[in-house]
Amino acid sequence: MKKMNILVLGSGGREHTFCWKLAQSKTIDQIFVAPGNAGTAGLATNLDIGVKDFDALKNAVIQNNIDLVIVGPEDPLVNGIHDFFLEDAQLKNIPVIGPQKLGATLEGSKEFAKAFMSRHNIPTAQYGTFTPENIEEGYAFLEQMSPPYVLKADGLAAGKGVLIINDLDSAKKELSNMLLDQKFGKASSKVVIEEFLSGIELSCFVLTDGTNYVTFPMAKDYKRIGEGDTGLNTGGMGAVSPVPFADDKFCKAIQETIVKPTIDGLKKDNIPYVGFVFIGLIRVGDAPYVIEYNVRMGDPETQVVLPRIKNDLAELLYATAKGKLDEIELLIEDQSATTVVAVSGGYPESYEKGKTIKGLTSSPNSTVFHAGTTLKEGEILTNGGRVLAVTSLGEKHKNALLQSYKLLEEISFEGMYYRKDIGFDL
Repeated sequence: MKKMNILVLGSGGREHTFCWKLAQSKTIDQIFVAPGNAGTAGLATNLDIGVKDFDALKNAVIQNNIDLVIVGPEDPLVNGIHDFFLEDAQLKNIPVIGPQKLGATLEGSKEFAKAFMSRHNIPTAQYGTFTPENIEEGYAFLEQMSPPYVLKADGLAAGKGVLIINDLDSAKKELSNMLLDQKFGKASSKVVIEEFLSGIELSCFVLTDGTNYVTFPMAKDYKRIGEGDTGLNTGGMGAVSPVPFADDKFCKAIQETIVKPTIDGLKKDNIPYVGFVFIGLIRVGDAPYVIEYNVRMGDPETQVVLPRIKNDLAELLYATAKGKLDEIELLIEDQSATTVVAVSGGYPESYEKGKTIKGLTSSPNSTVFHAGTTLKEGEILTNGGRVLAVTSLGEKHKNALLQSYKLLEEISFEGMYYRKDIGFDL
């Protein structure tokens, strides 16, 4: 296998983690990232190109002799970047890790995902789909449900399109806000109402070449800004892997009732799919249910999943691109991995950028993954809500967390905040 040039699309912690893992590969010549961040700059060549600028990405792929493209975020996938490559005479033979537009609809439309689960008998919450035209039916649907009520914008709403409401009148009002007043813009021109499932959540990650698949280590992330899982939802404040309550019996149930039927369902529906399937799960009693599908790796879960994979990531992804994933045995690190995210003051609401980050040191068992950072005149500055994540390995998640917190105490920027209770419920 010749040495490859790889292009990673995206600018967050997930993409820094991909670069960090790929940089350890013996099969790579150069890594490029578009647009990348201050962390990826130390491992790869950052290209100042947005993930939705397909024409500029095409030029970069040709100029830099790229052999493989890894798509980090969902946006370019839902907008058809993989199809763009397949339809272009100069790009069609360059493999892309990430599904084509049809497969990406699993994340791009909640209704599409729910109908897929229903067709293939994949356990999920009961649901109904409503538009401005049948909003009255939506009100009636809410009336025959018991609270809390779950309302989801059908389209992509940057992780903010899900509302959980305890009061019927408030739920009706929010349904009206979403459908009639376009609370989430085009994303909520259609709304899925679901029964509320009570349980504990976790994330399952599957890599498939369209026929064969491997399941990565499970992870659990912490979405809310406040300790004890309180306050507003964020993109993720921390994560742990493995998940202590996901024992062999439960993992077997996930494989048999969810993972296998999902991959088989994609084949039955003639949905071509090469890339990651991120299955958001909830454990209700002893049974797993699907909350949602995403069509990429999670962030910050990638920061605890990839450090536990012993395989050469470039070889793994190349085998995926070539339809030869059945030839690879996935090797998993026994140690626990934890990550804690440091965010800008005010996040997930308004916050300031451009704050100097100090104390970025490393330690033998911990790695700092950059998310919202940028380089300016040799200084590393904040450039987003979630700024960085500190990942550590340890014998148990508690040992790993202690190391992450210890390193976080060395790092500072104005307004820096992080949760001190990641893993509190385990």
